[in-house]
Amino acid sequence: MADPTTTVDIAAPGVGRGADELLAELGGPSRLWRWIVTPVVLGGICVALYVYVQGQELDRIEVASLNAPMIRQRLIEHLHLTLVSTFFVILIAVPLGIVLTRPWARPVTPLFLGIANIGQAVPSIGVLVLLAVTVGIGFEQAIYALVLYATLPVLRNTMVGLDQVDPSLIEAARGMGLTSRGVLARIELPLAVPVMLAGIRTALVINVGTAALATFIGAGGLGWIINQGNVQNRTPVLLTGSILTAVVALALDWIAGIVEDVLRPKGL
Repeated sequence: MADPTTTVDIAAPGVGRGADELLAELGGPSRLWRWIVTPVVLGGICVALYVYVQGQELDRIEVASLNAPMIRQRLIEHLHLTLVSTFFVILIAVPLGIVLTRPWARPVTPLFLGIANIGQAVPSIGVLVLLAVTVGIGFEQAIYALVLYATLPVLRNTMVGLDQVDPSLIEAARGMGLTSRGVLARIELPLAVPVMLAGIRTALVINVGTAALATFIGAGGLGWIINQGNVQNRTPVLLTGSILTAVVALALDWIAGIVEDVLRPKGL
């Protein structure tokens, strides 16, 4: 006779385990919570900014800067500057970082790092003005400046990520018959991905902030709204441009964080 105190689990087999596995793939509850909270907070900031602006008695000059078409245009310009420059930073810095970690390229590594350090050593407005004087003003010139300024984090992190791979793993892979390219593609790059992605994420946020200064060389962006509020002494305009720039930076960092979590090899 069955023990009356015995309980029988009638739950569908594998249901709890599947939920746990799904949560583990998403990176655990803390990471999932971070993915959800950030857009909610940023959305709340945007709503609060909208309510604040609508509650002000805007004059003709403020309306000219804070109407929806103008804000949309400047936001698109800012995103264009940021994403295009970050694309070229990745295109240049990641392959260059890989090359500079090869044994035959070690003698020239300090030269390229020194060139990349120039962008970080000179203030961002200085890089923009220098290029404006030498090659002109406009969108393309702003891209040159942003690429120069944000190359170092990606280059440095690519090199650090590859250099920190355990040499014994590389030797073991070579002993198994992998070529140098095979070791790079199947061992070194996967293990270096987290550090490389952190550098790309940093460069993306740097470019958002630096792109706000691109308005001074005729490239537009949200910096145009900030500058209008500053020179015309209009606080609502100044706050709108500044807050939107911060929201864009945090939103892109949030998206980059999700991409970093998804692309991170399992087990690292």
